[in-house]
Amino acid sequence: MRMSRFQVHDELTAPAASVPVLTGAAKASGGRLPNFLAVLAGSPAALRAYARFSSELRGGRLSAATTERIGLAVAQHYASEPGLVLHQRRARKLHLGGDELARALRWDSADEREAALLRYLRSAIEQRGHVPIHLLEEAREAGWEDDELLEAIARVALEGFTAMVNEAGDIPVDGSNEQGNSLRAA
Repeated sequence: MRMSRFQVHDELTAPAASVPVLTGAAKASGGRLPNFLAVLAGSPAALRAYARFSSELRGGRLSAATTERIGLAVAQHYASEPGLVLHQRRARKLHLGGDELARALRWDSADEREAALLRYLRSAIEQRGHVPIHLLEEAREAGWEDDELLEAIARVALEGFTAMVNEAGDIPVDGSNEQGNSLRAA
């Protein structure tokens, strides 16, 4: 069984400043706390920052399908098994087919608009932000507005952070062990 390198917290072991965020996350997910958040609870500042960043992006303009394509591509880039499993589950719930999931793992899509965005983002992550101007122009020509492009870059950053914590912590895939990270609804 895969064991996290960092403590996997619950409301009894987490620092007091993390408990309100954990409780809110557990309520939002039906009482089941993702391993990533249970580990991140070890740093109240990191947990709050993640929760705020994630919350703001949920209110953005990108569609759920676009967000999952980005999540899949970034998780694949970092070889993050927990991220891959999570985003594959979410993408399937959105009825993205297996071919589209496979394309997203390669920063591609059958939808040319989505493909232009993913090419742009792939260059951004691989070139550490030094994206050739033609990829920006291509994304704009495909219909992406600057606020959407900036939001997509923010999504890459958030997903990259998540993948880095998952990999640095060797965090197990949610549901991969018998122990659950359930919090009592307060």
